[in-house]
Amino acid sequence: MAKNRLSPQDWIAAGVAALTSKGPSMLRAETLARDLDTTKGSFYWHFKDVPTFHEALLLAWETHATAKLQALRELDAKAVSKLRLVTEINAETGTGLNTPGTEAALRSWAQESDLARETIKRIDAQRLDLIKDLLAEIDLTNTELAHLIYASHLGLGMLAKQQPDVSGQSLVTLVDLILALYEEA
Repeated sequence: MAKNRLSPQDWIAAGVAALTSKGPSMLRAETLARDLDTTKGSFYWHFKDVPTFHEALLLAWETHATAKLQALRELDAKAVSKLRLVTEINAETGTGLNTPGTEAALRSWAQESDLARETIKRIDAQRLDLIKDLLAEIDLTNTELAHLIYASHLGLGMLAKQQPDVSGQSLVTLVDLILALYEEA
């Protein structure tokens, strides 16, 4: 058994890893304790029950995602440059809450979990608001453009998992095309 005391963050990291690699059915105290080579008592030391753990995991991801959006909003750059950086709003780099596949796993979990669905819905709304705000800064107020950019972003992310040659550059190309068509009008 593990000798070091685990933190809530350790359990959340284990939960993200289990969700990403094995699916939401693995987000149980016993399964996670086995993965961490510890007892369920350690889990229940930090979380009242499994639904409380689910809330904590989703809150951690939402907090992380919101911080990334806020950083992009506060970036000292023009709206056009920020729009080109939209490809990075849910970039997954391989650690913690950025584990590749985390967002896809969360979206899959949201198909069966109201709590996950509501969390995804809030983040999607914040991301869409950011894109709408950036477009509005350059006098593009058609909300369908924001939906198109965000839907393309999500779709390209899923496609990239199946086709490694797909990259965020495709979204930059789409944004550049929209901007070029706008400038011509």
